[in-house]
Amino acid sequence: MMKFVRIALFAAACGLLPLSASAAQATKADAEGIVQKAVAFATKNGDDKLVAEVNKKDGPFNQGDLYVVVFDKTGTVLAHPVTPSLVGKNQVAEPDADGKLFRKEILEVADKQGSGWVNYKYKNPTNGEVQAKTSYVKKQGSLIIIAGAYVK
Repeated sequence: MMKFVRIALFAAACGLLPLSASAAQATKADAEGIVQKAVAFATKNGDDKLVAEVNKKDGPFNQGDLYVVVFDKTGTVLAHPVTPSLVGKNQVAEPDADGKLFRKEILEVADKQGSGWVNYKYKNPTNGEVQAKTSYVKKQGSLIIIAGAYVK
C-alpha cells in the first residue's frame, strides 16, 4: 500500500496526476488552466495531434469533471473525451435545460473576443446530474478549445 501511495505522490508531483481535479470539483482556474495547456500542446504539436489527444478517454485532457472539448469554427465537435458519440456532430441549434443556445454563444465568444466565459447547464459526468456550468472558451487558429467547471 505504501508503495502505491509513494508512486501516486511521485506522479502527482511530476504533473502526471491532477491533484485539484482528482481531489475536488474543478474550479474556473482549473478550466482556464487546462485550456491553456491544450493551446500550448496544439502550438507545439499541431491541431491534429491535439484533437487525437483530447479524444483519448484516459488522456491528459480528461480529468473527471474537468475535460477539454474541441469544436471547429462551425461548432462541430472534433474532440470529446467523455462523450465520443458527439464527435462529428453539430449541436449549435440544441439548447441546454433552460433553453439557452450555449454552443452558439461559445462560437460568438470565440469569434468576437478570442476567449471568454459562457454559462449554461450540462450533465456532470461524475454524478449524472444536470448542473450549472461555466466554461472557458479560447480560439486557437481554426479550433475552439473549451473546458468548464460545474458550479454548486
